Amino acid sequence: MIGVLQRVSEARVDIAGQTRGAIQAGFLVLVCAEPTDTEALAEKFVDKILKLRVFADEAGKMNRSVQDVGGGLLIVSQFTLAADVSGGNRPSFTGAAPAEQGRLLYEHVLRYARSKHSQVEQGEFGADMQVSLVNDGPVTIPLRMN
Repeated sequence: MIGVLQRVSEARVDIAGQTRGAIQAGFLVLVCAEPTDTEALAEKFVDKILKLRVFADEAGKMNRSVQDVGGGLLIVSQFTLAADVSGGNRPSFTGAAPAEQGRLLYEHVLRYARSKHSQVEQGEFGADMQVSLVNDGPVTIPLRMN
């Protein structure tokens, strides 16, 4: 499972001019399932996100998790994270899970995240989405779970 986490002061995802999900401070999580991914791996992925300490403590050090600060999660599917550009100028996306498997794993990520965290918003799998964010820091963390 591939992810990109962006610590944000706000983020939202719009579809056809309508806001689908929005958060204030927290993480925008872009997620891509790969063919060998499982529900257990998806849960490990979410657990890592919830425990990652990249929010400032009282001393200004990155020492608090999104749960510690009561931040939100905006989870957006993005198969293009699996892009392979080694063969030319047009990316190949064969590293991404097939659409149905990707959808099922994305939905599992959402269900599991909601079972562990109180504020989880989402995009829409397969939709043409416009994502807006204010990156806080900036802090952007690539995350790959195998």
